[in-house]
Amino acid sequence: MRCGIDLGSRSVKIVMMEDAKQLKTASIYETAKFYREYGQRTDSGLVVDFAAIGYADVTHLTATGYGRNTIDIVGATIIPELKAHMLGAIAQTGLTDFTLLDLGGQDSKVIKVRKERMVDFQTNDKCAASTGRYLENMAGVLDISLEELAGYSANPVELSATCAIFGESELIGRIVEGYSTAALAAGVNYTIFKRIKPMLVALRSDKLVFTGGVALGGAIKEFITREMDIEVIVPEHPQLNGAIGCAVYTGK
Repeated sequence: MRCGIDLGSRSVKIVMMEDAKQLKTASIYETAKFYREYGQRTDSGLVVDFAAIGYADVTHLTATGYGRNTIDIVGATIIPELKAHMLGAIAQTGLTDFTLLDLGGQDSKVIKVRKERMVDFQTNDKCAASTGRYLENMAGVLDISLEELAGYSANPVELSATCAIFGESELIGRIVEGYSTAALAAGVNYTIFKRIKPMLVALRSDKLVFTGGVALGGAIKEFITREMDIEVIVPEHPQLNGAIGCAVYTGK
């Protein structure tokens, strides 16, 4: 059984595949809980107790993600995040030419793919203001769920702060001014779009594959489609994309 692990900053995603095409099962764990409950530090590195999570028949193990350079998983082949996400997008969509947008918990990535090869990329891992973590914080300020926040796109309130911390203060100020939750949530989502738009413009394609947990909501997809006239494709398992890319990796 082929196993792919994406060691994310906020969550660990694991998939099991019969081959390079068929997803058999998948799990998502909060990062600290995963290491605490299923990992054991040894002299050789971190040993993952796959039997405890129901994955006893692992034959090929590949890992990527935020923790790949600090967590040495025994028996795993480690591949770069960008490669894993590209491979995952190709496997999920069947496309060979596209731009990939991945919005993760603490970074955002845009990759230009031609003939199944990465030809250019841009990343933002310096500021939380274009990541899922930012959306989590803003949902907390608005006292709504992340899922509810991700659905608002109509009549966005203008939010100009470019820093996640200052953005929270600005949002509170807009709440005091009496704007509706729907308009404020749409404004939060629009700030994400504004921050990733320069990368999308620079690496533009006719088709955009949108992955990461943020892709599960419809607002940012709506902004991209409406303002950039690009076909946006959200694969069946956007949050598992990096793990799927690991599972289908064949060493090339």
